[in-house]
Amino acid sequence: MTTPNKELDARGLNCPLPILRTKKTINELNSGETLKVIATDPGAVKDFEAFCKQTGNELVEQSEAGGEFTFLLRKA
Repeated sequence: MTTPNKELDARGLNCPLPILRTKKTINELNSGETLKVIATDPGAVKDFEAFCKQTGNELVEQSEAGGEFTFLLRKA
């Protein structure tokens, strides 16, 4: 995984909090910078796909291990 410019720990949060926190955090980044998000809500997979489609940000990578979902987003 690419080294992110910023990380967000959204473990233990349920929809829509991971997306809301991601939106706030990604707004602090410059275009082209990356944000790594770690979440435990299984619904986050579809939520992040939809979030990126709606906002134009790129979902660079996503993975799951031990009930934790990791997303790497690149700001548009």
